[in-house]
Amino acid sequence: MIIILSTIVLLYSIKMKKEESIRNEIIKSCLKIEYLKLNQGKTGNISHRFNDGLLITPSARDYKKIKSRDLVYITKKGKFNRIQKPSIEWKFHLEIYKKIPEVNSVIHNHPIYGTGFSMLQKKIDSYHYLIALFGGIDVRCTKFYIPGSMELANAIVKSLNKRNVTLIANHGVVTTGKNLEETVYLAEQFEAMCKQITISKINGSPKKIPLKEMKKILIEIKNYNKKN
Repeated sequence: MIIILSTIVLLYSIKMKKEESIRNEIIKSCLKIEYLKLNQGKTGNISHRFNDGLLITPSARDYKKIKSRDLVYITKKGKFNRIQKPSIEWKFHLEIYKKIPEVNSVIHNHPIYGTGFSMLQKKIDSYHYLIALFGGIDVRCTKFYIPGSMELANAIVKSLNKRNVTLIANHGVVTTGKNLEETVYLAEQFEAMCKQITISKINGSPKKIPLKEMKKILIEIKNYNKKN
């Protein structure tokens, strides 16, 4: 009996430490996104897979003021403590975790250049070879749907097929990854690329990298990721 109780206490302790670690990583990522100026005001949201659901940032809160205790746990059935109000975008975070098992973290933000591209309601083509970082030869854009709706959630999951970044029409960007460190890095790289493409469009008409070459680059990046 004592051994059983000791085992239960140990497992509970491990679970609590894991949760604390994830909560701290989310807070750290909030501050990093703020430092990199990848978000505006109280917009955007960050989550991490946890247990059978997720932990997500609260609704309409300044990233610099969010505390670990403010993060909201949502089950796979979409249940959460009504005292705490999660971001209204929690539905698409949950759908991503349900439909894309390799994803463990999600960042949704409204960066200046990336959001600018979302207003064009079209994909971003291979103007820069680093677009391969985001999973393919382009970055897709969803159609416009009301924020927080299931229609938007389904559209985002579809747009993320074999990609880790998507534009949300007239709204912003969603970035996914194996962990928050990777996801923050991809969000930063995507915004930098959007800025570079914008500058090239101001100066002329940027040319796409040929499909044959992009396919080679995709293979190289996938091989690099496997080694690292």
